[in-house]
Amino acid sequence: MVDSALDLHGQMLLDEYRQCLPDMERLSRVVKDKLVKAISQNDIEINALEMRIKTEESMVGKIRRKGSKYASISDVTDILGIRVIAFFNEDVDRIASIAESLFRVDWDNSVDKRKAERFDRFGYSSLHYVCQLPKEEYYDAQHPVLNEIRFELQMRTALQHVWSAIQHDIGYKSNIETPQEYHRALSRLAGLLELADQEFSRIRHDIADYRRRAQALIERGQLSEVAINADTLKGYLEQRPFDQLTKRIAAINQAELYQAPAADYLKVFAQMGLSTLADVETMLRDNAEDAYQLALLQLGTTGIDILADTIGLQNLCIVTILKNGGGCSGLMRFFDAIYGESPLNEQTAKAILEQARRLSFMNTSR
Repeated sequence: MVDSALDLHGQMLLDEYRQCLPDMERLSRVVKDKLVKAISQNDIEINALEMRIKTEESMVGKIRRKGSKYASISDVTDILGIRVIAFFNEDVDRIASIAESLFRVDWDNSVDKRKAERFDRFGYSSLHYVCQLPKEEYYDAQHPVLNEIRFELQMRTALQHVWSAIQHDIGYKSNIETPQEYHRALSRLAGLLELADQEFSRIRHDIADYRRRAQALIERGQLSEVAINADTLKGYLEQRPFDQLTKRIAAINQAELYQAPAADYLKVFAQMGLSTLADVETMLRDNAEDAYQLALLQLGTTGIDILADTIGLQNLCIVTILKNGGGCSGLMRFFDAIYGESPLNEQTAKAILEQARRLSFMNTSR
């Protein structure tokens, strides 16, 4: 079909475009698979990976505007476009490094638009590579053209993507003269987004540094300096501090242990007034034997042979609550925090309290 708006050269380009579409589809699948696999292997979390092939309508418009620049359709580098949207600036750079290892980059036609804006103009753009798929990465003898097609790979943060979408939606181009009031307003917004990207990266780095320092303190046993939170509790539990008590309890009935989540113990520790990991360690040191004796009462006359691997920690908390005068209401709050509110929690609390009264620590506790 001839497009009457195109000259002979333009129609030739359009015909070539139509012929190359099946290969563009094949190439898009190969490139996507390679990117997804490599990004996953490098433990990079991304917001999205988008792919598009120019529609014929879009291609006709491009040929009308710039057709004289192209000797053949192979000179059009953005028929196939891939966009990787990351969360952090540093991940954009990491993805770029991955792309450089996977693909042959046409540096003459690639541009880091993040650095291209003039200081007196607003803008917030992404990193654009023009690439080809090298034979050493993928080769199909039936479709050798896959190694010749150039495609555009865009890498940007989620905020850069939002900015680009807003620009597109309002139809603004930074090289078009606009009233100064709009220019200033858009410049401020672009600056805020860029600052937000930088701050997200800084906070991410600071949190990672905090986690490393906290883990080092845990490994050195300086627990009084480590406040209890989700990260520090996770690092502490990785040291398996309750293993000895838990295995001792499991041995009562030669029980099998299954893994159970311990994250809800954060709420329990807050209820109990434990603020540092040293407080947890003190609870373990002072109450391990009583926690074991309570387990003997609970399990000794039963055939229970499957237990949660948090049983040691659970009994430590129960004993500590009772020693501190928490009574039945304290145990109910404990079970509500661990298992969710339920009428059964009151029955369980009363039963455990009745069992515990037979133990010596109940006669000496406050």
